[in-house]
Amino acid sequence: MALAYLRELENGVRFAIWRIEETAEDLIGRLQLDEQERETLNRLNKGKRTLHWLATRVLLREMLNTPGYISCPSDANGKPYLANFPQRISLTHSFDYAAVMMSDNGEVGIDLELVKTKILRIADKFMKPAELEGIAGQQRIEQLYACWCAKEAVYKLQGNKGVSFKDNMTIQPFEFQDQGVLFLDLDAPNRQARFKVYYEKFQEYMLGYVMEGS
Repeated sequence: MALAYLRELENGVRFAIWRIEETAEDLIGRLQLDEQERETLNRLNKGKRTLHWLATRVLLREMLNTPGYISCPSDANGKPYLANFPQRISLTHSFDYAAVMMSDNGEVGIDLELVKTKILRIADKFMKPAELEGIAGQQRIEQLYACWCAKEAVYKLQGNKGVSFKDNMTIQPFEFQDQGVLFLDLDAPNRQARFKVYYEKFQEYMLGYVMEGS
């Protein structure tokens, strides 16, 4: 794996993006897997899904810098967590890359997406009409991906199933830049809050990330 991007943020938060260049066998050789994790691997379709799962776990090992076993199960809502380390985490992957965001304190969320024109066809599935009014211009596709990544990152941070990108999340109008911030209002059954979400272009991808209390 080749480290493509590493960033240290405030309050003990950092994230890393790795380009996946190994085979599944190479990645497995760098991990300690228990029986349940091996069963999870066997249930995955061979190919990218397996590589993504393995790569995020290898990256976790790199970021924690430990030779010991790392237990990374998912809770009842499907949110991954570290069972034997105190840090909070969020995982993402897209095509040739895997990323991990880690915090020594509060919850975090991260999302990485390859930018494609197909998002134009589904924009009304995750954006309210009022939100779409502010999406225009030559960078409309990138702006939509910034919105999607922001909503996905907040979804991962809050960690509860049943939260709708369209119905429970509202992005305030913002001027898109290649690297910037936007504000997202969450109005969900379990939580109401405003989040400051960071987004930036990474090669041909869009990256969005959020941390609790920022």
